[in-house]
Amino acid sequence: MRYSVFAGGKRLRPILALAAAEAVGGERAPVLEPASGLELIHTYSLIHDDLPALDDDAIRRGAPSCHVAFGEAVAILAGDALLTHGLGALARYPEEEIYNALKVRALAAVVDAIGTAGMIGGQIADLEAESAGAAPDLALVRLIHENKTGRLIRASLAVGGILSFADEAHLQRLDAYGRAVGLAFQIKDDLLDVESDAGTLGKPAGKDAAAGKATFPAAVGVERSRAMLRESVAEAVAEARGLPGSGGRLPELAEFVARRIS
Repeated sequence: MRYSVFAGGKRLRPILALAAAEAVGGERAPVLEPASGLELIHTYSLIHDDLPALDDDAIRRGAPSCHVAFGEAVAILAGDALLTHGLGALARYPEEEIYNALKVRALAAVVDAIGTAGMIGGQIADLEAESAGAAPDLALVRLIHENKTGRLIRASLAVGGILSFADEAHLQRLDAYGRAVGLAFQIKDDLLDVESDAGTLGKPAGKDAAAGKATFPAAVGVERSRAMLRESVAEAVAEARGLPGSGGRLPELAEFVARRIS
């Protein structure tokens, strides 16, 4: 578990939770443990995605994947435990009684995001699209990745907003921002798989095309994917600017998603 969590990574989901809290006038401290729980949940998903039964990736964050380092059985259990501890952090923190109802709401948002209507459902749709063998259309690719990638990103922002007592209007704007950032994140991931290399990415490059994955470049080409990336980032920035203090760090984080190299 420690090997995979501390191997590196961008920590984007917990950072988004903290930035969302600040953007709606909240404090970082009450959100810190739940934000850490989000990173544990994300890491669980990476461990399981890398398994031979799914993406069969031998490298993650520039190091051997968990199942390569410790064997498949330990990797499955490490992922299971990270999911359990991540949900536990969301259920327990912050511990002050004033947060009790908010914790339930934040936890429900995350559970919805990672279950069959979210991340796991998106993974199933991805597997089905791969086995179908046909060229994916844009609607299918968006559906897969809004669930597989985007839902946990949106939930991370919701956690920060909910635990900061944000009103419904601000929560809706955070969600719209998260939807746009989630789309941008996946488009950029797909472009990096086409345009980068394993040394830069810290994971294998070119595997999506070789496996017949449903990606944005496969559906609409590289140039249109780049245009969609720019459009999604601009939409995210516009949504963030409508929050108190012009969204704090959220606009910068949207732009980071587009310019990252791994």
